[in-house]
Amino acid sequence: MKHPYLGACAAVAAGLCAVGAFAHDRADTIVRFHGAIGSQPFANAGGLPVANDVLGIAPGGRPWELRKLRASVGADGSLRAKGFGLLLGGGGNIGRPAIPRNIQATLFCGAGATPPSWNSGAVALDENGDFSIDGPLTAVGATTPVLPPNPCVAPILLIRNSTAATTPGGLPTPGPWFAAAIVASGNDD
Repeated sequence: MKHPYLGACAAVAAGLCAVGAFAHDRADTIVRFHGAIGSQPFANAGGLPVANDVLGIAPGGRPWELRKLRASVGADGSLRAKGFGLLLGGGGNIGRPAIPRNIQATLFCGAGATPPSWNSGAVALDENGDFSIDGPLTAVGATTPVLPPNPCVAPILLIRNSTAATTPGGLPTPGPWFAAAIVASGNDD
């Protein structure tokens, strides 16, 4: 006799495995990210507050928190990212997403003050501050398609505000950064 819970348990286990494999399901992945660091608007430089810029990109005006993030970049220049809980970390709306709001990601590959970068398309945050990006990355400033290098050296992935304005090519314009992804180590699941 078949146990009545075996089928349900198998379905739940398969679903959990599918979620866990999200960012690791492509053999052609050039970089993976697991986790995130929320932005803080100011840093301390010689006892004075300065904007906490990353590669010339200003942070959001308030602290931000991104509770969970998984992302991967494929050799074909596509980005898959799932973020959970992009929330304000200060001010009167602390612990809440600032919505309606669109966000997008920017990938940097390379060392130095101005490494090459690629932007994703914009997506909307939901009522919990969750988002999903699944699509191509576009090289910033390029007139023809340029793929991220493989390997992507010194990768940085920023989650940024996306303004309503668009570039001449019709792409969304990224704004301040809210969170930075953490590069996955070899033993991240």
